[in-house]
Amino acid sequence: MTPYAAYPMGRPRRLRRDTFTRNLVRENTLTAHDLIYPVFVVDGSQQRQPVASMPGVERLSLDLLLPVAEDCVKLGIPVMALFPVVDQSLKTYDGREALNPNGMVPRVVQALKKEFPELGIMCDVALDPFTSHGQDGLPDPRPEENGYIMNEATIDMLVKQALAQAEAGADIVAPSDMMDGRIGAIRQALEANHFIHTRIMAYSAKYASSFYGPFRDAVGSSGNLGKSNKKVYQMDPANSNEAMREVALDIAEGADMVMVKPGMPYLDVVRRVKDTFLVPTFAYQVSGEYAMLKAAAQNGWLDHDAVMLESLLAFKRAGADGILTYFARDAARLIQN
Repeated sequence: MTPYAAYPMGRPRRLRRDTFTRNLVRENTLTAHDLIYPVFVVDGSQQRQPVASMPGVERLSLDLLLPVAEDCVKLGIPVMALFPVVDQSLKTYDGREALNPNGMVPRVVQALKKEFPELGIMCDVALDPFTSHGQDGLPDPRPEENGYIMNEATIDMLVKQALAQAEAGADIVAPSDMMDGRIGAIRQALEANHFIHTRIMAYSAKYASSFYGPFRDAVGSSGNLGKSNKKVYQMDPANSNEAMREVALDIAEGADMVMVKPGMPYLDVVRRVKDTFLVPTFAYQVSGEYAMLKAAAQNGWLDHDAVMLESLLAFKRAGADGILTYFARDAARLIQN
């Protein structure tokens, strides 16, 4: 038997009758505190480089990034995520520039934390912006291995990269590489070096998706990657149970928060992760999702602000505690007003 009164005694539309009632019974609410703002940072000064495939998104040097950070603080956005755009001359097979304590990322982290200590800073732990081949790890040099990404050798580099970020003052390190065992290795290294408060947001279910194209253009890794792909370490988009195993492993190894990437095409995975593990769960509204909505709005096919907020609310409804989105500042302004 249904626990609800049958029509006409039960009329679901009564709860949709007016604004105050809809507000009263709303199940999910989007706030600025749910948002993480990803930014692309370049070296130098007065550098403002529009990303053609991501309208409204720019690569910024530190001096121009500081006002953006200030805006995030004013809007109540709790975290900014840094993605470096590295000069081609610094890219190597092993991505060693990622370990440089005086490199661009540590310097930007230090400056941001000095100016805005209340703003959380999250750093991506992956080698692809720093490698000459565009992969997130180190390809096996043996011809018979066809460039298979070496797991343990990559982890050694990722641990050092995460330590450099933590030393600079990063609040959150976010391994996005999908190597087996990297969360445990990074957590052990952080503990051993007394970075006990550094949080790990693991890209636990990161799929080998075609939605990343504009991001790779933004960080300059698409040209290095060429016709190669990342299917030997990122997940098959056809799989969902596999995501549960990946998340379980990362939690067991010391992740504080887990992430599903991409976002909207994988909301079923977000829901399963949240229901199964009951841990802080995040989703990344990736560059391709952003670009599609922007393009449709620019063509007049969709209402920009309405679809932006609806898409973000969908993440909350699916169980995400927070969303990484290039819409963060626009959405926060609308919410604030």
